[in-house]
Amino acid sequence: MPLRFSLRQLEYLVAVAETGTVAGAAARARVSPPSVSAAIAQLEADLGLPLFVRRHARGLTLTPAGRAILADARAVLAAASRIVDHAGEIRGSVQGRLAVGCLVTFARTVLPAVRRSFVDRHPAVEFSQVEHDQAGLLEGLRDAAIDIALTYDLGLPADLDFIPLVTLPAHAVLPEGHPLAARAALGPADLAPEPLVLLDLPMSADYFLTFFAGSGLTPRIAERTRDLDVARGLVANGFGWSIANFRPVSDRAPDGRGLAFVPLAGPIRPMRMGLLPGPGALSSHNVRAFADHCRAEITPGSIPGLRAPARGPD
Repeated sequence: MPLRFSLRQLEYLVAVAETGTVAGAAARARVSPPSVSAAIAQLEADLGLPLFVRRHARGLTLTPAGRAILADARAVLAAASRIVDHAGEIRGSVQGRLAVGCLVTFARTVLPAVRRSFVDRHPAVEFSQVEHDQAGLLEGLRDAAIDIALTYDLGLPADLDFIPLVTLPAHAVLPEGHPLAARAALGPADLAPEPLVLLDLPMSADYFLTFFAGSGLTPRIAERTRDLDVARGLVANGFGWSIANFRPVSDRAPDGRGLAFVPLAGPIRPMRMGLLPGPGALSSHNVRAFADHCRAEITPGSIPGLRAPARGPD
């Protein structure tokens, strides 16, 4: 069977599968929805297979054949990306696709500035980013939807190699003016009676609760949220305290109210921020260039959008 489909059609297939809608795929590819619909319909006609089930209210769902073809499409696109990558390496330039994931808790503070300086240096790179919790990042790396992730050393699988950049100790986040805000450090006994606003993300919540491990104390979880800004807004307005491993440049909640950050003294370990490449990703010139850039931009003395930690990587 002669090849009639294009790499662009395969890119649209992957985009529709990952976003679940033609509109979402079109927004990602920066084309019109009719262009995506026509490309998918033509791909189905060329292959002689229905790739999606169309449900008006629920978007598009992959058929069993579509799931099988999706894996092949990702492999073809990865191979095509390697060709561009190798050509750029021979020329000494960095160009082509680069998909970067970032842990949602610091995606709004760290990644934009790192991305800006990277694409300014390498304008031929087609940079895309996604924000996920840790479980979502690991899934994206496994599926090759993400080339490399900026994240914490939290729940890491043994077969992926973590590249540490900086170590970030845990802090209690309190309302400005709270009686405990002037303390040099706080332990489990100090904070157990206080209402806790827990950032309830996969893996993260369990990590935060290790602060009380072995103390015989149980935290008073007053609120749970998956949004860091919501957690800080609740804290700033007096609904409890929270835990964080980094301090933004501004000690203000989104509504402008003040926050205080006090180091934690207890069994909770510092968290390391670093890079997690996907399987085999460091063979890519683009990924290696981004990793080198992050090593230069994210250091113990300077982290874009954050206050520098007290010490460097372990």
